[in-house]
Amino acid sequence: MKTSRLVGTAALLAVTAFGAQSALAYQAGDIYVRGGFEKTDPESGNGALYDNDIDVSDDTGFAYGAGYLFSNKFGVELNGSQTQKQDLSVGGNGVGNFDSTPVNLMVNYYPLGGISNARIHPYAGVGVNYTYFDNESFDADLDDSWGFAGQVGVDLSVTDNLLVGTWARYTDVDTDLDIDGTYKTRLDIDPVTVGAGVTYRF
Repeated sequence: MKTSRLVGTAALLAVTAFGAQSALAYQAGDIYVRGGFEKTDPESGNGALYDNDIDVSDDTGFAYGAGYLFSNKFGVELNGSQTQKQDLSVGGNGVGNFDSTPVNLMVNYYPLGGISNARIHPYAGVGVNYTYFDNESFDADLDDSWGFAGQVGVDLSVTDNLLVGTWARYTDVDTDLDIDGTYKTRLDIDPVTVGAGVTYRF
């Protein structure tokens, strides 16, 4: 999609949202579901094996989330994405791929929560990430990972119930790579994820 078309779409969404006179802020008791797409980009330098650098590829896929606000300012959220297929290379040579499925449990803070005329809804959250690894196509196994997760995002009201938004998330994803049942090295994936989607609030 051309940049001009992206800018035009964003401007249209903004005008629509600011024109919605009945838009309400997030508030205690709200339940919401979210769907969209996100790109996961691992950090550079994911480890080394036999003195060769390891690289893990990025991937893009469907993202989901659901949450509940237990006060005007704070809520909990469970989010994640569809199983991603990522390529692994050692010393610049592809050796195979693997599946990773991330799930995050977050506590979010909404600085404008409870303000009735707010149409822009920023938030920030911290929590825990669990990533499940499976279907390694090469002769090795990757252990599942537990780690820290942090996110920031903003939603824009279109109606009382419908919002559009974007988010960015960092997750601490580290896994042991075992060959023939023996530990060989540690992969530091630690991806940054950027996404956009639609939220429906009940």
